[in-house]
Amino acid sequence: MNHNQNPYAVQVSNVHKSFKDNEVLKGISFSAKKGEVISIIGASGSGKSTLLRCINHLVVPEQGEIHIGDDVLRSVVQRGGRVSTADAKLLDRVRERLGMVFQSFNLWSHRTVLQNVTEGPIHVKGVTRDEANRYALELLAKVGLSDKTHAYPAQLSGGQQQRVAIARALAMDPDVMLFDEPTSALDPEMVGEVLRVIRDLALEGRTMILVTHEMKFAREVSNHVIFMHNGLTEEAGTPEDVFDKPKSERLRQFLTPLH
Repeated sequence: MNHNQNPYAVQVSNVHKSFKDNEVLKGISFSAKKGEVISIIGASGSGKSTLLRCINHLVVPEQGEIHIGDDVLRSVVQRGGRVSTADAKLLDRVRERLGMVFQSFNLWSHRTVLQNVTEGPIHVKGVTRDEANRYALELLAKVGLSDKTHAYPAQLSGGQQQRVAIARALAMDPDVMLFDEPTSALDPEMVGEVLRVIRDLALEGRTMILVTHEMKFAREVSNHVIFMHNGLTEEAGTPEDVFDKPKSERLRQFLTPLH
């Protein structure tokens, strides 16, 4: 199968997700071409993080399809209403191509920085330890942490831990990076160091989907911005369209503090 024909890295098609009676996503569709940075903005509770987690089926939608390159993740509703991924083996393969960075860093506390970054490539991809170490050192240099390879997460600041988490996601050599509010758990003085790393990745032409509260940053790095409200796309477009020429009243209100 020739993967070069398909210009899209991710296509999300008509995704619905409910938690009990609360319909969080009400039919969302969007796509990201290879090399694009898509930012998803909106008030808390608008469904942004749920949407991001549906992309790698950490949250399994009741309805809708997720295309990652040429692979399609679908859901099945079991007896009793439980929803699961239709093809678990396909999901495992697809997840290897999706790097995910969460609000909380989720590092292994009893492993060093270097071990945190090499674990996935060694155990999931079968890369040799030497090769994994070599690549990890390269990535840690990229995120500015060459001097911390033998430190443990507890010895690092929040900003440093998040940069390790980014290096760990990159170590799997993903096709797409997913960021779920990567700076919202950080002290203000650490936000910049993490955004700098993400900005560098954008400049490299990596495909990224970013849920963020950092509007100025979203405007700078994105090709496309999606404003979610109440489980739907309220408005979407280029950063210029969304931030300078908002059409909907809701988006205007959301952006008011910025102007």
